[in-house]
Amino acid sequence: MKVLIVGSGGREHAIAWSVAKSDKVTKIFCAPGNAGIAEYAECVDIKAMEFEKLVAFAKENEIDLTIVGMDDPLVGGIVDTFETEGLRVFGPRKNAAILEGSKAFSKDLMKKYNIPTAGYENFDDAAKALEYLETAKFPIVLKADGLALGKGVLICNTLEEAKDGVKSIMLDKNFGTAGNTMVIEEFMTGREVSVLSFVDGKTIKTMTSAQDHKRAQDGDQGLNTGGMGTFSPSPFYTEEVDEFCKKYVYQATVDAMAAEGREFKGIIFFGLMLTQEGPKVLEYNARFGDPEAQVVLPRMKNDIIEVVEACIDGTLDQVDLQFEDNAAVCVVLASDGYPVSYEKGYPITGFENFKDKEGYYVFHAGTAFKDGQIVTNGGRVLGVTAKGDDLKQARANAYEAIKLISFDNKYYRHDIGKAIDEA
Repeated sequence: MKVLIVGSGGREHAIAWSVAKSDKVTKIFCAPGNAGIAEYAECVDIKAMEFEKLVAFAKENEIDLTIVGMDDPLVGGIVDTFETEGLRVFGPRKNAAILEGSKAFSKDLMKKYNIPTAGYENFDDAAKALEYLETAKFPIVLKADGLALGKGVLICNTLEEAKDGVKSIMLDKNFGTAGNTMVIEEFMTGREVSVLSFVDGKTIKTMTSAQDHKRAQDGDQGLNTGGMGTFSPSPFYTEEVDEFCKKYVYQATVDAMAAEGREFKGIIFFGLMLTQEGPKVLEYNARFGDPEAQVVLPRMKNDIIEVVEACIDGTLDQVDLQFEDNAAVCVVLASDGYPVSYEKGYPITGFENFKDKEGYYVFHAGTAFKDGQIVTNGGRVLGVTAKGDDLKQARANAYEAIKLISFDNKYYRHDIGKAIDEA
């Protein structure tokens, strides 16, 4: 079968790598793709939001299955567009992708269906938000309602910081229209855990757990980013946590969406906070996490195509989803200055060091071809993933592996997975 992947980041590279392992697949295309994805797929110069061009390409090339990796096209309704044209596509429809597309919607859904989450209020008026903050308890969290590349969340320790945050999100529109509505949320403390899942509208199968590192600098300092590294599984995601979430979070979310007439087929990413009162939902995403996919997919035993097709066909209950009994750590190599400003176009060397290196992967996030060379082309450039028998070994392997890749302006956190030592 022929497969089209929509997207251009490390997540899509991990998906392409997984798809390439399937015996069912004869040809892979990726739109627009990147220099690393080109190893497995023919990259097509069509942007992820150019739905009509993507549909035309899928028809012209007789694509059997399209997998949408990114949030923007899903929230924008790409699945509806493809389905209307009779094309087979994996991902939630627009009315279900709102689970990620609107934080206000997802918070209201959780409240209505008693899914544990932090206390909150939604605001579409900056003056009312400022008035509410005058009597709020600090620290407090401000969230732009819409998509903001993982950066539209501000943790404010004082009233002054919170006032500046309201100005940034709602008045200055630093996150664009994503800040037209804002969620003000109770600050929760505890361990963060990410759990990705496959969903077919009624059945949910969770993948192995992971933990992301969002802040740009060591010690969880600096600005929020799209993710600076991750590890899997999380030692803090215990059997007790899993049982609780299966009972009160996972199936409850799938059933709530169905009850709202928003049947969800695709990937639900559960961002959890393990608080003293028990697990609570921090956020939902409607697609694979990035870089979470880069540690979860290399550990998955199943043929990804079989699982994806079961989600589309509503037969996920017949799939035995399995993961390797090991661990993986991903360290993101970024351009110095990310996420604010950074230079692009630096040649990258060292990829040959990973040829035939079992259990090591280099997933491209922001790369391009220039004059026959692979060069940096984004803030997050590469995700270097290594497996190990356990988390400590995987972490050591990952940090050894990043020494094999070189480019000017290379920046990375030195403490990815450090929490493992506290487990």
